[in-house]
Amino acid sequence: MSLFRRKFSKEQKLEIVNQSLESGANLEELAAQYKVHANTLYKWRREYLKHEESSFPGHGKKIMSTEEQEIARLKKQLREVELEKEILKKALGIFSSPDRKNLLS
Repeated sequence: MSLFRRKFSKEQKLEIVNQSLESGANLEELAAQYKVHANTLYKWRREYLKHEESSFPGHGKKIMSTEEQEIARLKKQLREVELEKEILKKALGIFSSPDRKNLLS
């Protein structure tokens, strides 16, 4: 038996979550209506209540606060600088080796 994984857009998820929060409907009935597992609805509600409109970013993007975004940006910048430093160290080692013959003579 092949399982088909349904994909919901951000708007669809927000609509379903709003229905579950506003009407006070039974989550099991709502899950059956949209053909998803009730645990999925609980997870969507938790994510919405935690992040509100920034929830459900899609395509594997993480939900981060502004502080977390700044930390991620600084970590990326640090990795780039460390890589540049390693490249310069290697180049210095190559150009300053005593066995290297002068190419201009």
